[in-house]
Amino acid sequence: MPQSIGTPALWGGFTVLVLALMAVDLAAYRRNPHEMSMREASAWTAGWVAVALLFGAGIAGYFGRRPAVEYFTGYVIEYALSVDNLFVFILIFRTFGVPPIYQRRVLLWGILGAMILRAVFILLGAALLSRFDWLLYVFGAFLIYTGGKILSGKDVETHPEQNPVLKLFGKVFPIVRHFGDGKFIVKHRGRWYATALLPVLLVVEATDVVFAVDSIPAIFAVTRDPFIVFTSNVFAILGLRALYFVLKTIMDAFRFLKVGLGLVLVFVGAKMCSERWVHVPAEISLLVVVALLAASVAASLLWPGKPEGNGPSGEEGEGGDEAASRDATEVDGGGKMNRRHTGNHQ
Repeated sequence: MPQSIGTPALWGGFTVLVLALMAVDLAAYRRNPHEMSMREASAWTAGWVAVALLFGAGIAGYFGRRPAVEYFTGYVIEYALSVDNLFVFILIFRTFGVPPIYQRRVLLWGILGAMILRAVFILLGAALLSRFDWLLYVFGAFLIYTGGKILSGKDVETHPEQNPVLKLFGKVFPIVRHFGDGKFIVKHRGRWYATALLPVLLVVEATDVVFAVDSIPAIFAVTRDPFIVFTSNVFAILGLRALYFVLKTIMDAFRFLKVGLGLVLVFVGAKMCSERWVHVPAEISLLVVVALLAASVAASLLWPGKPEGNGPSGEEGEGGDEAASRDATEVDGGGKMNRRHTGNHQ
């Protein structure tokens, strides 16, 4: 494994901190299950960002400037890529007709699963890079390719209803045709069934795995320290649940964000491939990443696009979310989906 600032005590302490933060978030939801308002979601988002900044300040205080800059660069990259993830999650929830009150629960468990999967990916990636240096160029070339696809407008279209995980699940497990009052499994006549909410969670998890393939190599371009890679990843995705409820009402405002993300991926990929010959200081990397993302956001605000009526971010007729909240996703034994009213579910 590469050299790391993360001692066993630090890993243990960070794990306890994350579990405590998630417990607070879960307790707040269980005390009053509801759809987050824009104001509430903004407050939670600001709180999660503040915690991440304080953690970075702690790294700076104990380990110096360089690890802190690497952490903040990784955090900014992952946070920006996570915004792109959330646009896809919005599409998933609309496709499956998940009521807003249940979306928060799916996101909570989705984030927990994402952290576990990313921990595995990060530790595996760090071990492979320390043993096979040539993988650095493979990761870099992949990021340049992915960034180029985004810039050319040939990014992969997302069709949640065609996800192979959903189709396989529908063939193996019995599924009831309602959301089970927010539960993932319910018992009926002595037999356990998955509700229509569990396949949605699985699709969210599967989608995050795809996004992790981009985001984790991007942070390895900044640092090889698995502790910094993991902590920056975790703090970026911890606040996604609140950020989701902020973005789902204003996502059309960031029409050029994908351009910024594509340029960031090309930059970090080129940095990876040229690392042996050209050394780019961590501070410069941070400035470039922030500048590219800031420029894409500024361009989006200066040249806003026309609202789309039927896109993933548009209103689905009059009262789009309200209409979606009245529908459930029906998955039969073959993994096919139909729509039905939830008013009669037991």
